[in-house]
Amino acid sequence: MIKTDILIIGAGPTGLFTVFEAGLLKLKCHLIDALPQPGGQCSEIYPKKPIYDIPAYPEILAGDLTEKLLEQGKQFEPGFTLGERAETIEKQDDGTFIVTTNKGTKHHAPVVAIAGGLGSFEPRKPKIHNIHLYEDKGVEYMIKDPEIYRDKKVVIAGGGDSALDWSIFLTDVAKEVTLIHRRNEFRGALDSVEKVQELKNQGKINLITPAEVVGILGEDHVTGVVVEQVQQIKKEFEIECDHFVPLFGLSPKLGPIADWGLEIEKNAIKVNNALDYQTNIPGIFAIGDVNTYPGKLKLILCGFHEATLMCQAAYQIINPGKRYVLKYTTVSGIDGFDGSRKEAPKAVVKAIE
Repeated sequence: MIKTDILIIGAGPTGLFTVFEAGLLKLKCHLIDALPQPGGQCSEIYPKKPIYDIPAYPEILAGDLTEKLLEQGKQFEPGFTLGERAETIEKQDDGTFIVTTNKGTKHHAPVVAIAGGLGSFEPRKPKIHNIHLYEDKGVEYMIKDPEIYRDKKVVIAGGGDSALDWSIFLTDVAKEVTLIHRRNEFRGALDSVEKVQELKNQGKINLITPAEVVGILGEDHVTGVVVEQVQQIKKEFEIECDHFVPLFGLSPKLGPIADWGLEIEKNAIKVNNALDYQTNIPGIFAIGDVNTYPGKLKLILCGFHEATLMCQAAYQIINPGKRYVLKYTTVSGIDGFDGSRKEAPKAVVKAIE
């Protein structure tokens, strides 16, 4: 049994920042995530994508943001259960909770904070009857490591930002890039559309529209795809390739959390935003993209704000009747659980006093 003060479901940016805010209150955190590494979408889906709305960072890669958050929270020694999905929750007679994962790992805490982002993700797959036979054998639904496409022939299908951005990026990595979309018009950013057209004119991208991939070739691995192009008449032809990457987006699902008795609205958990982001079950909070309330904005920085207020409420649950006096870190410094201490600059303390 793993015991902690705050059990965080989800190790994305909001969950990781919760570790820091809880640590300031001397509260211990443990995080559960179905992914094998911390970072959530930032690590799994777009680690190389730039983010522009993080305070003090005009631009930061999603993967780098994860590393900074891990570094910030390290002093408070969080625990991690990774590669396991939070499956069931049981409320105990004393008001605490036991959360069990799909692998049977049990966690005990007085406070549970659900920071699961948009939930678990399932790729939207093209309707190709045998596509499952080629998954991890040349068919990928998201690009995690661009280097696996080095000097390979890649076919990308899709018309959104991901399909456009990766097509552009891989022109400097892959031997050949082909982008296929069922319409002549794209849904992505205009500058990306213009860049793809420019690369097509330079012979660096093969652009085929309106068309769809309707079949996959190969025995043990993808060796090509069958393309159906629709102009005045339908025609089918084959393209040789090493990888087929259909980027049709991801479908978010709450997963087992949807069966925990929480109030759900449009695949999100309703919370009381006027107070502390608590759900309809006392002691269970929802912060970040996983929650909903009037005026909700699904932004990382909003998740940081929600995590901060949630930790204040968690402190009162864990320490009933004990008064907490808010101190600015510029005055109090930071005491880590490992015994380290970062002192506030004396000049700053003197000025504030």
